[in-house]
Amino acid sequence: MTSFDTLGLSAQLLYSIKDAGFTEATAVQAGTIPLLLEGRDLLGTAQTGGGKTAAYLLPMLHRLAEKAEAPIPGKPRVLILAPTRELASQIGEALRQFSKGLKLFYTVIYGGTPFMTQRKVLERGVHIVVATPGRLMDHVRRRTLSVDRIDCFMLDEADRMLDMGFINDVKEVAKMLPPEHQTVMFSATMNKGVRTLSAQLLKNPGLVEIGQGNAVASTIDHRVMRVKGPDKKSLLLHLLARPEIARVLVFTRTKAMADTLVGDVKRAGLKADAIHGDLEQSMRQKVLRNFRDGQINILIATDVAARGIDVPDITHVINFDMPLEADAYVHRVGRTGRAGATGVALSICVANELNLLRQIETLIGIKVPVDVDQPFHDDRAPTRLTPTNAKHVRSARKPFKASGRNDRPANDAYSGGRQRRSA
Repeated sequence: MTSFDTLGLSAQLLYSIKDAGFTEATAVQAGTIPLLLEGRDLLGTAQTGGGKTAAYLLPMLHRLAEKAEAPIPGKPRVLILAPTRELASQIGEALRQFSKGLKLFYTVIYGGTPFMTQRKVLERGVHIVVATPGRLMDHVRRRTLSVDRIDCFMLDEADRMLDMGFINDVKEVAKMLPPEHQTVMFSATMNKGVRTLSAQLLKNPGLVEIGQGNAVASTIDHRVMRVKGPDKKSLLLHLLARPEIARVLVFTRTKAMADTLVGDVKRAGLKADAIHGDLEQSMRQKVLRNFRDGQINILIATDVAARGIDVPDITHVINFDMPLEADAYVHRVGRTGRAGATGVALSICVANELNLLRQIETLIGIKVPVDVDQPFHDDRAPTRLTPTNAKHVRSARKPFKASGRNDRPANDAYSGGRQRRSA
């Protein structure tokens, strides 16, 4: 392990790091921080939960503090784009932690609060803007925010950004940036779209690749449970009643199924709630807070709503529905087994989802063992695809698209050290 003391960060940042409870840098932090302090462009790939947020925030804060410039109304120096509200909020919380004692101001803008509230914060001036693409473009087009003084452009979870259809917004923003700026991209997976975008945006970048880019943490135990479709709910309730499942995140494909499962789980006497794009932002934050504080121990989520969930001690992730894209599996299971802790990823798989399972196994480089120690095991589930069930799998594999409303952003505004929150 590498000590933060050896990475060239300022004394104030080292104090904030220690105050936050961190002592040794993770692999991605040790590889990233020196490159970003030099002002290099960077492409980073790392397992979810490896500490990439601190990896790019710490050197960015160091360089901003060195300049000691007063903020200019509507003209930030750093722009961080995140695909979802939850991830943007998580980045904002990390900024609050690490910027203590620094005279740096920042704001987090996304849908759910009045546009004018965000505008007033921007007019007072911030050094850093964390935003979702949709709300950022609203401000740019209404000229309440300009990107012509950006020194550092940061894309977090670039793979998810592309999956959610934000590629045009990202490219439009990139064209508006000044010629001399630093661009940083982080992604949990390295697919063709990420490689193409990095070639378009990055200049002579450094590369930090931890765990081969598409890998999942070695601390996660992966298992698949084969069942017939009508038995999926019964198996889920059976699993949730197990005492070892202390804090669990359950993934479904649709918002309607998430709500249905919450009702079934509550009727079984268990404490659960759902999080998805149809909830108001205040309610989503309340649900997450209840999950984090232990008032509920079962959270049922869709892929989009779960982006950016950083809750400690999630013991299990259960895929009630297999993800339609293999990359999504990496992001899902990355909610457990974080920062060296152990975790379990359980996938409930029906016969016509076996092709999806094979794609996941190819991506993560692991043959997921079948767990037959459950009362609903389907002995007739084929071990490989046949022409009959292959037809059903092809029809199930529709590209993942999030509805635009999931990026009709809510707002929080923060300032480094002391907090500047919009009223």
